[in-house]
Amino acid sequence: MSPKQGTPKKNLMLFSGGAHRELAEEVAQHLNVTITPQTAHTFANGELFVRFEESVRGTDAFVIQAHTTPINEYVMEQLIMVDALKRASAKRITVVMPFYPYARQDKKHKGREPISARLIADLFKTAGADRIMTVDLHTAQIQGFFDGPVDHLMAQTVLADHIKATYGNADITVVSPDSGRVRLAEKWAAQLGDRPIAFIHKTRDPDKPNQAVANRVVGKVEGKLCVLIDDMIDTGGTIVKATEALIDEGAADVVIATTHGILSDPATQRLSSCKAREVIVTNSLPIPEEKRFPGLTVLSIAPMLAEAIQQVFEDGSVTSLFDGNA
Repeated sequence: MSPKQGTPKKNLMLFSGGAHRELAEEVAQHLNVTITPQTAHTFANGELFVRFEESVRGTDAFVIQAHTTPINEYVMEQLIMVDALKRASAKRITVVMPFYPYARQDKKHKGREPISARLIADLFKTAGADRIMTVDLHTAQIQGFFDGPVDHLMAQTVLADHIKATYGNADITVVSPDSGRVRLAEKWAAQLGDRPIAFIHKTRDPDKPNQAVANRVVGKVEGKLCVLIDDMIDTGGTIVKATEALIDEGAADVVIATTHGILSDPATQRLSSCKAREVIVTNSLPIPEEKRFPGLTVLSIAPMLAEAIQQVFEDGSVTSLFDGNA
């Protein structure tokens, strides 16, 4: 007896956690799909429950979640969603996490410390994730923590295009907030038209999180429009001190550009009162109205996420979206 021939078909389904529904809806609109309906509730003791209301058997599933406060609850919600998809026979599960949780804990500074970024990767692999899609990791080495494909998307193009359109004629210097991001500053400088770079030499006490001391500026910034770049702003202390150091060195103006606007208190107060002309972030994390202030610009990464999802679904090239630099 010969085997029965079937017609293989691919079916993309999009799923959204509860942290940032607006971003998921925008991605769905660009993909021309709807978010799969689900039932979700929390038991009296805080346990989460999720059930999808449509069959997901054989589907190519993409699960979007923003890891914002309370971060542990939203990590658990996404893990439960992945587990539900695995047990419902989804063919492939891609975890879309624009902001990778616990990314700052990517190595041990001292003995008896965790490497929590690796733990996150292990948790999602165990839950049933086949692939991870994320944006601007704190350190690129985190890609190696997950045993499977990791699509590391770059929001630099989104941010740089806005800067070119707004400040393209200015005398720009790209500034890294520390020596560790000089190579990223070089990529920014090239994308903005071969601009000069500088960096802030700073120290940080590993026993005191969210605290840094900006020491001195390395590079020429006097009279320049300084584009100060970073991957995230949490409490804003580091970036504000860097801004003050640049102004003290004679910078004509400072524009802050970052991917992930965590904006934990007192970031909004610090940024709104600092001397930066503009603070540019993406919507990789939700930024509620109470965290917004004059001078804050929020750019959308939904078109980039949608294009990457489409490429993964069609077995295309994600790297090509970033000119081979992904």
